[in-house]
Amino acid sequence: MAEITRREILCISGVTMMGSLLGATGKTLAEESKSANNKLKIIVVGAHPDDPETGCGGAMALFASTGHEVISAYLTRGEAGISGKSHEEAAQIRTEEANKACRILGVRPAFLGQIDGNCEITKERYKDVYNFLEKENPDMVFSHWPIDTHRDHQVSSLLVYDAWLRLGRKFALYYYEVMSGHQSQNFSPNQYLDISSVVEQKQTACFVHKSQNIEKWYKSVHGRMEEFRGMEFGCKYAEAFIRHVQSPAEPSIG
Repeated sequence: MAEITRREILCISGVTMMGSLLGATGKTLAEESKSANNKLKIIVVGAHPDDPETGCGGAMALFASTGHEVISAYLTRGEAGISGKSHEEAAQIRTEEANKACRILGVRPAFLGQIDGNCEITKERYKDVYNFLEKENPDMVFSHWPIDTHRDHQVSSLLVYDAWLRLGRKFALYYYEVMSGHQSQNFSPNQYLDISSVVEQKQTACFVHKSQNIEKWYKSVHGRMEEFRGMEFGCKYAEAFIRHVQSPAEPSIG
């Protein structure tokens, strides 16, 4: 029988760069941070304030804690997300919430200029996302899974996917889930991330979105997802992702 290399073992187990970067090699996060010679840029794109946090808050916290640059990019400012408020009032409230959540996670916010509930796929909108990703030049991008019951999530995902294609597939593309079964559909992950060490930080960042009453329903939706994905992966709490198979090889981390 041919000898199986360590890299092949990691691929077989479903843990590639994300796992090795964040502790699957047996190193602590501090050790991984010291051994990471190349600082990576990671972007999480979500349709609304709270989407990146609920879907990828653990991943963002872990990557930021290891010294990598992380951006939480919001397609909209949540203009239609507060009953009884005008678009302008809601956008101001939800932008402040997003900025506060980003500070808790140690990441940088960015807003991409579309309107909540009226997201578009047009030539100009394709160009907006393309220009943003071209300028930022990330190593990894996390995006909504496109099979989703929310139209804004669908739009956000397709705009990112188109930019990834036009940019020559030069960054690793990952999809994340939100409210699986209710919003994300047919999501079968091939990557897992143990977020047990940062789950409280993630939840604190999510709970600052007080306009969305997240504290009232988080445990029954996102909390259950974290626990279930943890059961699948063999830890207490996890986030799960789908890595696009045409993504390039992950950058070296030393």
